[in-house]
Amino acid sequence: MLDNEVDRLSKLPDDVLLNIVERLDITDVARTTILSRRWKQIPAMLSKIIITVDSFEPKRGRGTKLTSHDIARANTIVLEATRSILESRTRRLYTIHLMSMQFYLGDDSIFIGQTVANTIATQKVASVEFVILTEVRTNCYVDDLLSYGKRFMLFFDSCPNAFGGLARLWLENLRLGESDFPKIFSICKQLEFLRLWQCDTGDLSLLEVEHPQLRELVISDSNLERVDLKWVPKLTVLKFNGFLSRDDPFCLGYVPQLQAVSISNIGLSWQKMLKLSELLAKTAISNLHLNFRCEKIWVKPEGRKQLLPVFRKLSLVNLFNISEECDLTWTMFILQGAPSLKELCIMVRDHLCEMIKGKRRYMHEFSEEKDKGLELEPP
Repeated sequence: MLDNEVDRLSKLPDDVLLNIVERLDITDVARTTILSRRWKQIPAMLSKIIITVDSFEPKRGRGTKLTSHDIARANTIVLEATRSILESRTRRLYTIHLMSMQFYLGDDSIFIGQTVANTIATQKVASVEFVILTEVRTNCYVDDLLSYGKRFMLFFDSCPNAFGGLARLWLENLRLGESDFPKIFSICKQLEFLRLWQCDTGDLSLLEVEHPQLRELVISDSNLERVDLKWVPKLTVLKFNGFLSRDDPFCLGYVPQLQAVSISNIGLSWQKMLKLSELLAKTAISNLHLNFRCEKIWVKPEGRKQLLPVFRKLSLVNLFNISEECDLTWTMFILQGAPSLKELCIMVRDHLCEMIKGKRRYMHEFSEEKDKGLELEPP
């Protein structure tokens, strides 16, 4: 091929080339810009800008701990990649439908936040997402949680315009002050999706949620006594994965559009049996997912009269990871209480990865009788 001859791929229309480039990892997108002058223009048209720190991290051995130098280096590369992509967008002809940033919580997070805030102010951006990781991902000590909580709030206070434009936010391993969550909800006015993993304000603390735009809330493995959804008028999906409360893990206030509820938990011997008629009171959900993780059944069978108000629109029920030790006759109360049910999915198994055996069961207060308390109360 002659030097001045254009290859066949480059002859394709812009929308076809753009479709190809948007399927690539961000590192490969950057490489395409050196192919030719034609290819250099394509990233400026991207409708989705998804930059993840995982794309730039070197492969590490299992259990290898990141250092502060690793964190700074990874965030610097994320920042450079972000600026490189955004600087090519000199014109506001193309809308960024999704701008997703995954990075580590660190001192240089502020520069990433400021870059995103500037993009929101100067370009057409429909949706922005932050996935904020911590140096230690699992098995954090209390000191780690407190340190990450303070570091996050410093970052948050330094970039209010970036957080004010967020539609989606993923947080992990944060122990915040009592006034911090209300501040986050008040600043993040556009927030539609929130995922909290191991985030709280102290041991067995209370989280109150009031937000006008929030549509989906996911809370996982957090040391919360209860989540009080006081006023969340657009909430449609609630996922609650793992709780330590002796009482109901959440309380539903004004959630008129709630449609799907998913609860996953290892029921310990001292935890109460949940009554769905009380837990889901004032709602009429259509989708219910319960994951028992091969352990104690923590749902109390109830009569049709009690369940009909909350199950009258229920069309899909998924009962996942029921222990093989349990009799399935208790599931009949769902059929009796849900007149509109269309699909009932039941998975029975003892998953070796999740099962706890021997002395550890006694130490962690696992229930020895996994189907205890499943008798239907008399009407």
